[in-house]
Amino acid sequence: MNLINNLKSSLLEEDFKMQYIEKKLGIANYNDISHFDSNKIIISYKNGSVLISGGNLVVSKLIKDELLIEGNIEKIELR
Repeated sequence: MNLINNLKSSLLEEDFKMQYIEKKLGIANYNDISHFDSNKIIISYKNGSVLISGGNLVVSKLIKDELLIEGNIEKIELR
């Protein structure tokens, strides 16, 4: 029974996640994009928000509750 529950929870992942690789920031399971311009993006999630600051920031992929931010990311701040 635990195996089935673990599989189900991993398939239906609802936790907020971020992954940064080579000037790209992937975010999953967020609630809202609170602010967006080329220097600052604020993403709201269940337990707070994330401030991404830098230059030439763009949302290059936006699918349901996942997004990909590219650009010169200088700072990622959890609030």
